[in-house]
Amino acid sequence: MKFIDEYREGDTIARLRDAIAATATRPWVMMEVCGGQTHSIVRYGLDELLPAGLELVHGPGCPVCVTPLQTIDRAHAIAARPGVMFCSFGDMLRVPGSNGDLLSLRARGADVRVVYSPLDALELAAKHPEREVVFFAIGFETTAPANAMAIALAKRRGLANFSAIVSHVLVPPAMTSILEAPERRVQGFLGPGHVCTVVGTAAYAELAARHRVPVVITGFEPVDLMDGILRCVRQLEAGRAELEIQYTRAVRTEGNLPARALVDEVFEPCDRAWRGLGTIPMSGLQLREAFRAHDAETRFAVEAIATRESPRCISGRILQGLAKPCDCPAFGAPCTPDSPLGATMVSSEGACAAYFLYGRKRAS
Repeated sequence: MKFIDEYREGDTIARLRDAIAATATRPWVMMEVCGGQTHSIVRYGLDELLPAGLELVHGPGCPVCVTPLQTIDRAHAIAARPGVMFCSFGDMLRVPGSNGDLLSLRARGADVRVVYSPLDALELAAKHPEREVVFFAIGFETTAPANAMAIALAKRRGLANFSAIVSHVLVPPAMTSILEAPERRVQGFLGPGHVCTVVGTAAYAELAARHRVPVVITGFEPVDLMDGILRCVRQLEAGRAELEIQYTRAVRTEGNLPARALVDEVFEPCDRAWRGLGTIPMSGLQLREAFRAHDAETRFAVEAIATRESPRCISGRILQGLAKPCDCPAFGAPCTPDSPLGATMVSSEGACAAYFLYGRKRAS
């Protein structure tokens, strides 16, 4: 536990808090990009340690939360078909579509299974050649290599009964969209450490230079995050806008080259709709032509679905850093993890789930 404890050490956090307070001379708004960072910040109350005027807002760093409702509804329609074995990570099972969730589909007889790796779904396809095995492949750049591996192996092994609903999204275009929005509040970013372990940091250096905004690639423990905040505040106070890597124990400038090569082999960039942000150009990944035989949305033609978003859910504004979960009139009642109105309340990386889990209250 030493390795973990040293990044949660109270005296170190207190010194970083004092350094932040001594450095900040004016109000600043920073956004942590990753949902895992959001949960750490709320769990440990790091935002409440900051001096008045320094604000952390929560970004679109939860892949479940930004998966558009239309994609979720199409996935549910495929999962409900006879002969389909639908495989998903557990965090998608309770995400509400327009007509319920995957758990309710399973209760009605659909073959919906939780897997811990896309390779688990691949093995199910090998064991059940009479079934169509469909994997719900969502996520940022972090999960793309494993999903690419599963699809490449399916092609290599001739598993024609394996396909994927691909809804991968890319972080830098979403950050760009936030910076270019008319209501922009963000002045600095805590960048996504785990994403950068895969893809490296070149895109973030370019973003920092182009938009004149500090980007500090940060880890997930309290010391990581407080150090990242301090670095970001120092840049803002000095008028600098550069890329810094705080998470040096995991992130390299070039990223993971074999993983990047595999992703490039299987996927290509495409425009992608984001829940709460709209369609962002070249912000997603789709299967290349050589792998389209394993595209579930091509294999299972789904008729147009009339989606129904809850009019009470403000998750779109939360994902853009324009509101906090406790600003929502529905937060805590009627919207809870047991009866979520949106994905941000039920996902393990959702900001609303973090606020509910760690006792943040709705504004009175």
